[in-house]
Amino acid sequence: MFKFYQMKYIFQILDKMRCLRKRSTVSFLGVLVVCLLFMNLYIEDSYVLEGDKQLIRETSTHQLNSERYVHTFKDLSNFSGTINVTYRYLAATPLQRKRYLTIGLSSVKRRKGNYLLETIKSIFEQSSYEELKEISVVVHLADFNSSWRDAMVQDIMQKFAHHIIAGRLMVIHAPEEYYPVLDGLKRNYNDPEDRVRFRSKQNVDYAFLLNFCANTSDYYVMLEDDVRCSKNFLTAIKKVIASLEGTYWVTLEFSKLGYIGKLYHSHDLPRLAHFLLMFYQEMPCDWLLTHFRGLLAQKNVIRFKPSLFQHMGYYSSYKGTENKLKDDDFEEESFDIPDNPPASLYTNMNVFENYEASKAYSSVDEYFWGKPPSIGDTFVIVFENPITIKKIKVNTGTEDRQNDILHHGALDVGKKLILKKQIRQCDTYLRLGDFKHGNFEMSEVNQKIPFDIHCIRICVTKTQKEWLIIRSISIWTS
Repeated sequence: MFKFYQMKYIFQILDKMRCLRKRSTVSFLGVLVVCLLFMNLYIEDSYVLEGDKQLIRETSTHQLNSERYVHTFKDLSNFSGTINVTYRYLAATPLQRKRYLTIGLSSVKRRKGNYLLETIKSIFEQSSYEELKEISVVVHLADFNSSWRDAMVQDIMQKFAHHIIAGRLMVIHAPEEYYPVLDGLKRNYNDPEDRVRFRSKQNVDYAFLLNFCANTSDYYVMLEDDVRCSKNFLTAIKKVIASLEGTYWVTLEFSKLGYIGKLYHSHDLPRLAHFLLMFYQEMPCDWLLTHFRGLLAQKNVIRFKPSLFQHMGYYSSYKGTENKLKDDDFEEESFDIPDNPPASLYTNMNVFENYEASKAYSSVDEYFWGKPPSIGDTFVIVFENPITIKKIKVNTGTEDRQNDILHHGALDVGKKLILKKQIRQCDTYLRLGDFKHGNFEMSEVNQKIPFDIHCIRICVTKTQKEWLIIRSISIWTS
């Protein structure tokens, strides 16, 4: 299809050249240039022109400079339309309406083990009835072995017929004829030929899956076919997305492993699909995704903890080799993501580098870090609107810096906002309690405090020589 559109473009140019010829003798040079371009289409790879191949060669070093290439990438990949692929619907009921979230899975035949059915089961079992109304699951059976596909479809239909009928589950296949060349590819990183073929085809598998899902929902999350989900993962995802309203992001990560739990806006899927096709033979998909995020100006990883998805497969889809990777941040039981209503944060502590106060209040995996605090130092949260608090939890220190905790401190709540030195702050505080072993947690705050809360204040009650990390401040409202 790429060649078809390139040819169509060339003939359009030729048609314009014929009109120009009546007015100019220079057209011969134009026709010559177009002919050279025409020859180039057959000399070079069908997915890229010569100018693009230089970008690909540099990308293969796995050291892509985002600032250097972001303009070029936007020019090359301003694809608003989907790739022209005729999919085979192996098991599906027409989608009646657009959902909130599409969960995409791509699966091929494994030499050992098969976890696809368990993965699908986990998605549905860990979702409530109300959550099921807002999700659709798309499974791309990407293996070219039709016997395997037929057997898998039969198993899926037997176990999940009611989800298929309800339009929550679709099983598709992109025919082999749409795939690019998968043999004789470049052996970047000195990978063996079969490894290069496997990961290159996997990139195309994902590209066709993303392409199919571009208009099925508002958001899209990619899973692998050997994953276990946490309970009510959709509710957790929705809460995170709501907390980031007004913030620019390309990818949100709900697992630190591979291509598991990576969330996108659905409007970015066509561009991501084209990107994977453009660089399909260069590197593994998880490396490409890092570049995609950077090229669209999201410089830092935005990952949430605990993880919502866990790798459960024991044997890899590549050659059946052992793969014991586990996400140690995963929690299977439902976890309650804090509400953390809008607020401003201030501190008079000496902040280290860019570990600002706001990072302790973020749902992202980051924290506040300050130099040794003194008695009387404070860390203050001022809410935009007064709130009724159900629960407060503050954690200090990290696993690798377990002594950078608040050794002696207390937590106060305040009311009656005043403006002092151009800063909004409370003029009356009530002490809730002290920190113990660097942490503070209190439930049923609304039953202990007779007023709506405007401020929370963390106070240092004794000077310490250790630095201070405030890892997280979590607020649940009633």
